[in-house]
Amino acid sequence: MSESPSAGPIESAQRVHALDALRGFALLGVFISNSLNWFNGRLFLPKEQALALAASPLELTVNSLFALLIEQKFVTLFTLLFGLGFALQMTRAEGRGTSIVPVYRRRLLVLLGIGLVHMFAIWLGDILTTYALVGFLLLSFRQCSEKTVLVWAALFLFVVPTVFSIGQRVLPVMLDGAAATERAQKATREEDAERRAAFFAGLSSDSVVTSQQANAAYGWASIPNPNRPVLLSIILGRFLLGLWAGRRGLLQDVERHRPLLRKLAAWGLGVGSVIGLVVLAINLTYRGVTSLPGWLVWMRIPKDVGILFLGVGFAAAFALLFQKERWRKVLGVFTPAGRMALTLYLMQSVLSITLYDGWGLGLVGRTPPSLTVVFSLLLFAGQVAFSHWWLARFRFGPVEWLWRSLTYGRAQPMRLGPTAAHAVN
Repeated sequence: MSESPSAGPIESAQRVHALDALRGFALLGVFISNSLNWFNGRLFLPKEQALALAASPLELTVNSLFALLIEQKFVTLFTLLFGLGFALQMTRAEGRGTSIVPVYRRRLLVLLGIGLVHMFAIWLGDILTTYALVGFLLLSFRQCSEKTVLVWAALFLFVVPTVFSIGQRVLPVMLDGAAATERAQKATREEDAERRAAFFAGLSSDSVVTSQQANAAYGWASIPNPNRPVLLSIILGRFLLGLWAGRRGLLQDVERHRPLLRKLAAWGLGVGSVIGLVVLAINLTYRGVTSLPGWLVWMRIPKDVGILFLGVGFAAAFALLFQKERWRKVLGVFTPAGRMALTLYLMQSVLSITLYDGWGLGLVGRTPPSLTVVFSLLLFAGQVAFSHWWLARFRFGPVEWLWRSLTYGRAQPMRLGPTAAHAVN
């Protein structure tokens, strides 16, 4: 089917501003997660050093609150919004009488290119490449019924990861024996520790070339990750859940779905918090223990359920609060950040490696969790101010403009006219 001449970025009258604000809010949590787990180098320190950085009561409290309320929850929220955005674009394409497939494929290809540059030239923790690749799989579900979408979402979110995790533990023992499996796992851990140490040394270098070469090398070596199928499965499941929510119009028409959203907020926050507290208690119990009991493999199911419930609970509660005038003024501060989330996401990587890497301020491996969170909040506040300033003058964020221009094969109008409305996704 040929594309309509009107195919292109939509105008502000078609925006769902609550979704923009929610995306900006999610971006804050993603930035804190990336800063605590990646940018500050804690993930690449020897375990004893990493534990020492978070040994005080203050740092243990910050770590615990992070694990309970932020870690994986805001990434889940961000991923759900990707699937919901696909549903919105599909609905608008159908309204124009066009197919979403050609434009969306180009959109994903451009996103893949941006992600690859981000991963190998800036920061190996890039998620854009994964989103783009899984996005191609999402296209195959565009004509499925809502019930079918939910069934597949449940399979990808819970069944596939659980079966895969159990298989990783059981099959090697069955095939090679317990002793041989333990030796192989020990060798893998030692090899991984060596690669992490080499990467950390690269991050600590006062040469930007050395640092980024270490980033590219570690990123390339991490591609054949045995846990990657689980990651891809979970992301596709979240995409599908977002697709279902978008089709139902849960966050686009809050008033019509208010009773359901109230239930989702209550159950999501309630059940998610209870499960999160149980998981947190277990993690604190086995903090610093190198040999974990085998039964912990079964904790993947309740842990993933808790993460999903909290992510959904946050989304529902945010949407309900956004309908109240007073709260809309507060939460609306995130709206411009959500409109240019891709630009800010990439900017966060550049700012963070400048802050932490050895050629910058050299704070890698030295900041405790509390200070890392403070840095993240200050940098994000600056980004929010920047997004307000930028979108008062331009239709898109700079990377969003590039993304759209390459997708549609023509340069999009960038500057706002005297009476032009703000453009959006």
